[in-house]
Formats: sequence, C-alpha cells, structure tokens
Amino acid sequence: MSPRTRTRAPDETRQKILLAAFEEIHRHGFRATSLDTIAARAGVTKGALYHHFPEKAALGYAVVREVVRAPLLAAYLEPLRQGADDPVRAIQDALRRRADDFEHGGIELGCPLNNLAQEMSPLDEGFRTCIAAVLEAWTDEFADGLARAQAQGLLRPEVDPRRVAAFIVAAIEGSFGTAKNARSVELLRSNLELLADYLETLRPVDA
Repeated sequence: MSPRTRTRAPDETRQKILLAAFEEIHRHGFRATSLDTIAARAGVTKGALYHHFPEKAALGYAVVREVVRAPLLAAYLEPLRQGADDPVRAIQDALRRRADDFEHGGIELGCPLNNLAQEMSPLDEGFRTCIAAVLEAWTDEFADGLARAQAQGLLRPEVDPRRVAAFIVAAIEGSFGTAKNARSVELLRSNLELLADYLETLRPVDA
C-alpha cells in the first residue's frame, strides 16, 4: 500500500461517517440518532467511528462545521462572492431561487441548521456556538454585500446593512420552520419572495 493510499483511507472513512451522521440527524434529530446507526449506515466499525470522533457531541459539532455550513452558505452567498455588480439583486435572486432546491425532495425535513438550532442550542453550548458561527458568517456576508450596495448608491443611506442582514437571515430560517410544519414548498417560496420584495423597498427612490 502506498503512503498516499494510507493517508487517504482515514479521510474517506471520516467523510463517510460525517455524511451518514448528517443524513440520520437531518431525518431523526440529534438526540434520537444513535452512534450504532451512524456506524452501520457509514459501513464502519464502532471503533473506527470513535477513532475519528471520541464522543457523539464531537461528531455533531463536526456535522455543523463540515457538512451543513458550506452548502448552506453557498446557496445564498455564492453570487455575492463572485462580485455581483448589484449586491442587492444578487441576494434577491438567491432568495427567489432557494425554494427550487426543495421542489423535488420536499421540505418535510426542513433546514438542517434550523433544526439543530431548535433542538440543541438550548441544551448544549457547543452546538449553540457552532450554529451561531454559521449564522454570524452568513449575516456578515449579507451585511458586507448590502454595505457595498450602499456605497454604490443602490441602497438608501439611512439603512443599517447589519440590521437588515440579521433580519433577512432570521426571516429565512423562520420561513423554513413554518414551511416544514406546513409541508409546503410554496409557502417557503412565497415567504422568500416577500423578503426579496422587502429589499427592493430599501433602494433609493430614484435608483
């Protein structure tokens, strides 16, 4: 076996565990998911799981940081990261497209970050901190985009980009909660469309 193969195998095992844990947690919640089930789903031994994650909480934190965070942020922030000419429009477009991601799979399982925030943040400081870091990064990038728009004259000067960004993030996550309960992608679409419309009201009258 080559050194490269020996190095890659543990990484692949860890990734299998993380993905299996994410799928089980997203479907059943963190507390209801057992390590035995995760190991079986990943096709690894319990010993291999403990080698990478010495306790269940550590695995849960890693799921937030390494599985949930990147795709969630990319769904909303990638247009901003690509240097959009109109950051407000980039955010609006992301909001209007987001419901499409759930058109075929359904909304019944909800947003994994929101699910964990509701279930675990009141009970576990580690989870609360991990989730807060994702929400803060999300808010920071929205705020930076809105501040750029303001500097370009695309947002009214009296608007507070940070407060608007925090409101939009909170409203998105709340919309996922209500859409999950209603089992309605159309409710999610309607809510996010209204958020996009709200951003339009923050533009200068002559923009």
